[in-house]
Amino acid sequence: MAGFFNGTGRDQAAFMAARIPSFTQFLSSYDPSMLPLANLGPLGAAGPAADVIKNLPHATTIVAVACEGGVVMAGDRRATAGTMISKRDVEKVFRADEYSAIAISGTLAIALELVRLFGVELEHYEKMEGRSLTLEGKANRLSKMIRDNLMAAMQGLAVIPLFVGYDEQTQAGRIFSYDVAGGPYEEHRFHSIGSGSVFARSALKKFYSDGMPVADAALACVQALYDAADDDSATGGPDLTRQIFPVIVTVTEHGFSALSESESAQYAQQVVDGRMTLPDGPSARLRSVS
Repeated sequence: MAGFFNGTGRDQAAFMAARIPSFTQFLSSYDPSMLPLANLGPLGAAGPAADVIKNLPHATTIVAVACEGGVVMAGDRRATAGTMISKRDVEKVFRADEYSAIAISGTLAIALELVRLFGVELEHYEKMEGRSLTLEGKANRLSKMIRDNLMAAMQGLAVIPLFVGYDEQTQAGRIFSYDVAGGPYEEHRFHSIGSGSVFARSALKKFYSDGMPVADAALACVQALYDAADDDSATGGPDLTRQIFPVIVTVTEHGFSALSESESAQYAQQVVDGRMTLPDGPSARLRSVS
């Protein structure tokens, strides 16, 4: 059947006839040039200069904590370009769909495009199939998208997301991390990514306890981000003068929810006030066994 075209020159019949549940797969067959980095040259060919790539804005530290009835994820707001702070108020944590969230570290422009495409991917699948993907299915779909970016990552344009969600089958929050080749790994209890992740993860070892309430998990996330900012120059701490605070989201049986600026400010202020008397943060009590 001959296609018909609208004023943009797009073949509308292709959209109406396609029954491909993956939006990226459909776009690959319909117009590959519209995919992210589709025109980036192969490794070793003429592409972005190394110094340009190095100075592109990069997002950094993200933390996620499994808690009672779901999961909490938070991210600092700083983006860096080389040794410079390029932006102080970047949002790195996003809604993926009703029961999942995604956060980004790596090359900021590519990461933001991947987040938008991932959201469309999940929505497209639901419209085509009449049901949502399982949480593991969403995690695996994101894995494929990261793997498709591998050539760009090898040229310095890496994107490493952190994916969390509420699993309606197990009725619990789950956390998935990835490597640069797209390998998905389920993390348990808590996890962090980005340049300050080693410091944040060490802090969470102190602050985390199994089955902690959502409010305690959110506070633990902010404490961990504060510790990361204390030792990692690419991670931004709470900025009380500019009123810039971490982005904090929860995913529970009630769905995705982002804390308001005022709620995030309260957690940040509580952490800052506590650090005035305990600069290294609260400590876990040690008990000797006699």
